[in-house]
Amino acid sequence: MPTLPREQPEPSPPEPHTARRMAESFGADAQRYDEARPGYPEALVARIVAASSGADVLDVGCGTGIAARQFQAAGCAVLGVEPDHRMADFARARGLRVEVAAFEAWQPAGRTFDAVVAAQSWHWVDPGTGAVKAAHVLRPGGRLAIFGHVYEPPAEVAEPFAAAFRRVAPDSPLSGRPARRPLDLYQAVYAKFADRIRETDRFDAPEQWRFDWERSYTRDQWLDLLPTTGGLTQLHPDQLAEVLAEVGDAVDSLGGRFTMNYTTLAATAVRAGTT
Repeated sequence: MPTLPREQPEPSPPEPHTARRMAESFGADAQRYDEARPGYPEALVARIVAASSGADVLDVGCGTGIAARQFQAAGCAVLGVEPDHRMADFARARGLRVEVAAFEAWQPAGRTFDAVVAAQSWHWVDPGTGAVKAAHVLRPGGRLAIFGHVYEPPAEVAEPFAAAFRRVAPDSPLSGRPARRPLDLYQAVYAKFADRIRETDRFDAPEQWRFDWERSYTRDQWLDLLPTTGGLTQLHPDQLAEVLAEVGDAVDSLGGRFTMNYTTLAATAVRAGTT
């Protein structure tokens, strides 16, 4: 009898930190990114500052400095590390100290910090080395805090967006995603971050924090934000215009605005030891 070929498992999607083209696409319009992307809950920033051993903060993948400026406003001295020189230049123009490098390759030159934070950026860091390097540059009792937003627009907006994206970019690895993804998928990502921190044996037991909030978007505000997201930063202008037109019609059908429910998740831990 003929032997049936074994069914081959589908290849696993690449780790986000290896997708360098996407990771380095956000600086194409740094000003739009800075103006359209939301900040982080003040309660989160205050909790990190209060739970850290001092005021010296290293911001990993600081981008245009959205989170860094919030920590500055809370009284911290912030140094940013950012691989994209365009984002770094934008942040510097707004008064931030930024060094251009990927975190894995960045040279601390003996400097240490009371907190290492990563706002919406840790998935671009090599998970095998990120937490270990953070422990290396943290002072004893210093805190690593990895955090980011989870946001899914209402189905009336998400579904037309997903359909348009699949049509204009069928070969994108993002095209196969459902229109909306449940919160527990993102919580699993942050649980994995916590596991990686735990595996270093250089931190006390990790904690996971959650902050729920909401924000209202007009049609124009949402269409300003969408081009700053990973799937759209690499589209051709004609493709982007087609997606935005359909999303704009969807928001118009809701009266020209909608309310977004946000959840900001964090995985955080204190560096163990006394030296």
